Amino acid sequence: MDSVASVRGGEGGMGPGADPIQETVALEGDGSCIAKARHLAVGFLTRVQAEHGLPVSARAMELTQLVVSELVTNARKYAPGPVLMELRVAAAMVEVVVWDSDPVLPVARTTDPGRVGQHGLEIVMAVVQGFEVQREPVGKRVTARIALADDPGGDVAGRLFP
Repeated sequence: MDSVASVRGGEGGMGPGADPIQETVALEGDGSCIAKARHLAVGFLTRVQAEHGLPVSARAMELTQLVVSELVTNARKYAPGPVLMELRVAAAMVEVVVWDSDPVLPVARTTDPGRVGQHGLEIVMAVVQGFEVQREPVGKRVTARIALADDPGGDVAGRLFP
């Protein structure tokens, strides 16, 4: 059974020292977990807009679903057992955090238009403002950051890679 826990921080998770707005879900490794993760991401961002009044552009909504799909797919494909996904809003970004039990850190492959498949990490890194991978005592944690709002010119805010 999947489980969800929500935490809503003060000040909408946006000010210095404010707790982030977040939701965590444990996903079973069955085939339905990818669609469920995308659905949870849409619901989370919809609540962020409705309950906290934070702007979430259509582009941010779509990119978050894409990133969730790719990261959960990779975790399900390469790691045995459950997947833990955390969504949180902090500093005008939505952070998608996916934990799995495989200690091997993912590496984006070099671009090869002739390669069929295995482009997920390349896609994620092309659309996010920040990306990091951490080895954990068990497995690893992958974090991708996506700007919530487009700037007035319609462009997404600049990349903020650590």
